[in-house]
Amino acid sequence: MAKLMHLVKLSVGTETVEDLLAWQSSPRAQGSDGYPRHVTRMWPKREEALLKGGSIYWVVKGFLQCRQEILRLDEVIGEDGIRRCAIVLNPRVIRTTTAKKRPFQGWRYLEPDHAPRDLPSQQTEEDPLPAELAGALADIGVI
Repeated sequence: MAKLMHLVKLSVGTETVEDLLAWQSSPRAQGSDGYPRHVTRMWPKREEALLKGGSIYWVVKGFLQCRQEILRLDEVIGEDGIRRCAIVLNPRVIRTTTAKKRPFQGWRYLEPDHAPRDLPSQQTEEDPLPAELAGALADIGVI
């Protein structure tokens, strides 16, 4: 039996979480059901684990900043006849504690134990660390 799993994905072309939200509210980013979706070439091999309540954690400008629950995976056949996977998402975006992420292609699986914490619902960003402390943590790869 598969255990819960999450995805980490770069939000390419967005500068802020608000940019991600604006893109997802556009007709191009939504299916006929009105839910935002992210279409990708590969089908996740851990589909069962993702659909146990998994989320996609978005990396915006080099920092993991928010997540959305994965509702389902839909098959999409492009105009080129190639099968793709539409990751259908809950429109509610949950802000998380930030974590620095290096660029990567595709997605990465994320174990629940390594997932950043959700911020309280009213909070849109973390309380800033003092610059000296933030720099020292970044130097050793913590943030």
